[in-house]
Amino acid sequence: MLNPALGNDSMCGISGLMNRGDREALNRMNMIQAHRGPDDSGIWDKRLGDGSYVGLGSRRLAILDLSASGHMPMCNEDHSLWITYNGEIYNFAELRSNLESKGHPFFSNTDTEVVLRLYEDEGPDCVKRLNGMFAFAICDLRSAKPTTFLARDHFGIKPFYYAQQGRSLAFASEIKALLQVPGIDAEMDHDALHQYLTFLWVPDPNTMFRGIKKLPAGHSAIFRDGELKISQYWDLTFPRAGHHYPRSERDLADEIRERFRHSVKSQMISDVPVGAFLSAGLDSSSIVAMMAEGADRPVDTYTITFPDKYRVGENALDDPNVATRTAARLGVQNHRIVVEPDVAELLPRLVWHMDEPTADPAIITAYLVCREAREKATVLLSGVGGDELFAGYRKHSAHYWGEAYRDTPAALRRIIELSVSSLPSLRGSRMKGAVRMARKMVRSGSLPSVERFIMNCTYLDAQQKSELYTPAICDELSGSDVSVSHRAAFDSVRDSDFLNQMLYVDSKIFMASLNLTYNDKMSMASSVEVRVPFLDRELAEFVAWNVPPTLKLKGNLRHTTKYIFREAMTGILPEEVLRQPKAGFGAPADYWLANDLKEMVDDLLSDTRIRQRGLFRPETVRKFVEEQRRGTQDWSMQIWQFLTLELWTQTFLDGSIRQARFFNQIPQAATHETSSSERENRRN
Repeated sequence: MLNPALGNDSMCGISGLMNRGDREALNRMNMIQAHRGPDDSGIWDKRLGDGSYVGLGSRRLAILDLSASGHMPMCNEDHSLWITYNGEIYNFAELRSNLESKGHPFFSNTDTEVVLRLYEDEGPDCVKRLNGMFAFAICDLRSAKPTTFLARDHFGIKPFYYAQQGRSLAFASEIKALLQVPGIDAEMDHDALHQYLTFLWVPDPNTMFRGIKKLPAGHSAIFRDGELKISQYWDLTFPRAGHHYPRSERDLADEIRERFRHSVKSQMISDVPVGAFLSAGLDSSSIVAMMAEGADRPVDTYTITFPDKYRVGENALDDPNVATRTAARLGVQNHRIVVEPDVAELLPRLVWHMDEPTADPAIITAYLVCREAREKATVLLSGVGGDELFAGYRKHSAHYWGEAYRDTPAALRRIIELSVSSLPSLRGSRMKGAVRMARKMVRSGSLPSVERFIMNCTYLDAQQKSELYTPAICDELSGSDVSVSHRAAFDSVRDSDFLNQMLYVDSKIFMASLNLTYNDKMSMASSVEVRVPFLDRELAEFVAWNVPPTLKLKGNLRHTTKYIFREAMTGILPEEVLRQPKAGFGAPADYWLANDLKEMVDDLLSDTRIRQRGLFRPETVRKFVEEQRRGTQDWSMQIWQFLTLELWTQTFLDGSIRQARFFNQIPQAATHETSSSERENRRN
């Protein structure tokens, strides 16, 4: 969908230095983020009267207004305001029209200039008017003491990292860019390690690097005279528990469908090809259905799958035939990408792109589909956010199962716990997921609601970590609370219905710290922009305040997840998609650990290597690996944690990341793609 008169600008990599560094450091920051913007790059800097230094850098992936008028950093006509910007503003046309009526001139068709002019008009309050995804910095030279205004979008779709040391500041889209600045060193934060081993990733605003933070979602900051002041400009709110919801189910379904349709259409604006992920799931299928309506050419969709040998005993991998049938029903072009990646070669490079250790094998799947789609599309629409808006995760149902379990007589609970603990892992069968969930349930079922939810999100509990750590690390972390971010989020919505509390915590922590992060990093590794229509701010606010919890997760113990959204899409999507359980970017981690990565595990998790690191007891790590290989336990995610951590340590801590640019060259995995039309011809 094109709009030649007005347009969004680009996905980018941003960077900046305040009271530190020089043009050489800024140039290094720009260069190491080249994958985020291969179409253009720019630097602006200034040595101020007091001798201090300020500089902005930008890498640009052009999406609309492909001309040089979109070059960044961008300034106003008197050069008193400079912006480096990463994002897409979906209500930019309305904002521009309003600004023009006030007399603001425009010299490009970019939303970058809209943001700059809006700041010129309203100052820091400009962020309250934006609907989109963004991370940007504006250097304001209009007063005697320059001010830098920093902002990150409402949900944290785009990343924003910073390091403050004394009266200086550095920021960037990726941590590796910050490590190009003299004086910013790569050191592990052990409190963050504690969180990583609990959740598979580090919750915002922390990172695995000591002294490097993330600007939280929905927050902005002002850096002036050596001081950084961070404030929250937006939050997703919910009504109090017991709130009366007056609207009928049919009315809500109709309005949700129309609001969702509007969000998808607004995010299709582009001067480059736009496609979409298509799994077997409800969220991606719904996006594709809305894209297909009135499209002036067949929409390209991308489905990733693995050969049959990868699928044995895996219930997290989608059935690609559902996506094929859905594409045919909707009249879109489906590209089925069958991959056999060289994971041993790929994983270290993706760890480099992720910046932080992220022990979710789905990063590989996300990268591969973006890389293959890049041949035809520069923009992809993703279903991230649907589960957080409408209650689509199994852990949401698990809360109510836990409530019922807690009411069970204690004697019966002990029998159940003994029975579940004696169950084999059932690896190699489709029951392994059910066994894993049952074990989590008996472990957490008797706990209070908040504690139960947090426990169901963990992969190593306190006892397991105490047996894993060396005595020195145990002593250091004895008072560390891994759940501090979760508890703070729960406290923010403590008066709301507990389902809405869970959705809030997931959107603030799980979605922002994991799903949105790896979607950004893996798409940018392929120079692809990913947009997320479910996270339209106005759509999210409408759902939060108008849809009762009982229409998000419907039923008692046998729940229908995302009930109201399924109703909204009834008649548009095939019945098999509407009935499907959750499907997403699964990955055959068990198979890879047993085959492709077996030699890497033996090397990187050897007793000698573990002992040299000084973090873990070698015998405990060896126990995890041996039980996994014997099939007595399913420790695939935990071993993936250890492996990813060691690769990250080698990449960022052992060597000099300032010389690690070779990781920009990602090796190709063996793939075979078939389009829906080709498969149809073969059938005929």
